[in-house]
Amino acid sequence: MLELLKIVLPAVIVFFTAFYLIKFFLKNETDKKYIENKALVNKETILLRLQAYERLVLFLERMSPSAMVMRMNKNNLSAADFHLQLLSTVRSEFEHNLAQQLYISNESWQMLVNAKEEVIKQLNLAKEKMSDTETAVVLTKTIIANSNSVRSLLVATIAMLKKEAAQLF
Repeated sequence: MLELLKIVLPAVIVFFTAFYLIKFFLKNETDKKYIENKALVNKETILLRLQAYERLVLFLERMSPSAMVMRMNKNNLSAADFHLQLLSTVRSEFEHNLAQQLYISNESWQMLVNAKEEVIKQLNLAKEKMSDTETAVVLTKTIIANSNSVRSLLVATIAMLKKEAAQLF
């Protein structure tokens, strides 16, 4: 029995030592692969988030009432038709950027939605001041004259997006 114990005991010790070393090595390799994959995912996520911030800042700049009416000014339209065209542009641009909310904070998204709604409100208020016979030129002048409050909200929203984007680095 003692002779058998002299042979089996060292073999058991070697087996468990090898088992734990291999287990430790495999765990380290698995952890290393996980960290490498996580770093790769983080890099790609940062790129997607930066693109989202870029697109949303561009959206806000394009939604500035003064910029929008100058970009879209159609002198031959009635005020009512131009108003509908402006509203359609705001809504379609917003819908085009809906998915970007995945990459920004809820606070920033809510501020962006509020800015969009304020732009629509200002466009509607300017249209309400028009008679049915007014032209797009008169509506454009009214929108530009009343765009300061909306512009400050857009600037604040852009500043918030820039601040969030800066935190990525």
